[in-house]
Amino acid sequence: MTPAAASETSTAGLDASPLVDDLGFLLARASATTQSRGNAALADHALRVRSYSVLALAVSEQHPSQRELADFLRLDPSQVVALIDDLEKSGLVVRESDPRDRRANVVVATPAGRSAYTAARASAREAEQQSLQALNAAERAELARLLRIVAFPTES
Repeated sequence: MTPAAASETSTAGLDASPLVDDLGFLLARASATTQSRGNAALADHALRVRSYSVLALAVSEQHPSQRELADFLRLDPSQVVALIDDLEKSGLVVRESDPRDRRANVVVATPAGRSAYTAARASAREAEQQSLQALNAAERAELARLLRIVAFPTES
């Protein structure tokens, strides 16, 4: 039995429960589903969704600090340190002194990290397309717009 078939069998009938109307549950389930697909797609690149996220931010010209990464990704700082350690051991990122605060480090992608990110990004996008295949282009754009509002609420 395939994992998908096993999942369908083990949840048979549960999709009629009141939980399927709970937005928090739906967001968590959608996240878990897309993260699972993303991890599978990124495995060929020796990455997982979380390490890919750190690498993607390290590739940016913003040179985020470890604290900024933790805050943006909503992860405990110790988790971010472990992710950066792994990426650094793989030669994909380096820590440099933060010119804004010499007590802090910024995370910067190496040339190998930039190449790895480019290759991994294609796999991540493909996994995202698979996760969202039930939606047309307009629905995907609307979902992205709504999720940005939820993920980054404006502060009043």
